[in-house]
Amino acid sequence: MKRHGREKHVVDTNVIVIANKKNDVSYSCTNNCVQALLNIKRFGVVVVDESGLILEEYRTNCSRFGQPGVGNAFVRWIYDNLGRTDLVEKIALTPRTEPPRDYEEFPEHPDLADFDPSDQKFVAVANKHPAKPVILQALDSKWWGWKDGLANSGITVRFLCPDEIQATYRRKMKR
Repeated sequence: MKRHGREKHVVDTNVIVIANKKNDVSYSCTNNCVQALLNIKRFGVVVVDESGLILEEYRTNCSRFGQPGVGNAFVRWIYDNLGRTDLVEKIALTPRTEPPRDYEEFPEHPDLADFDPSDQKFVAVANKHPAKPVILQALDSKWWGWKDGLANSGITVRFLCPDEIQATYRRKMKR
């Protein structure tokens, strides 16, 4: 995961949105998202797809001009450092035309058969990268249901708001 002492991460968009304090979430969840992004900027590497789909999703949900909010500042930092492979790495993905996977690099696992197509790019990037970077996830409760399938496929997800995501998953899935 580390190269030159810098841990690599794939960041789900909801982490960035929550770091902007635009959602009604707990202080600890917001703080965990803020701290994760600040730590990546100081000590880490963010990994995105070469075709720009992840950055496009960030742009849709945040401001790349850096104001206001820590999430927006993080997106700005990515754009400012796109040419610095020691801070931002790009991974080429192989699109598929046939469901259920949108990318060749998305793992084939029965527990992931209903994985949200819009989130497959994050998993595919982490799966293809030789260091298998950690995916940061905040509050998308569907991911809680996929955590075992992802782990069994060699994908590590760090849930920044574990209590909230688990409670939301149980409420939505009635478990």
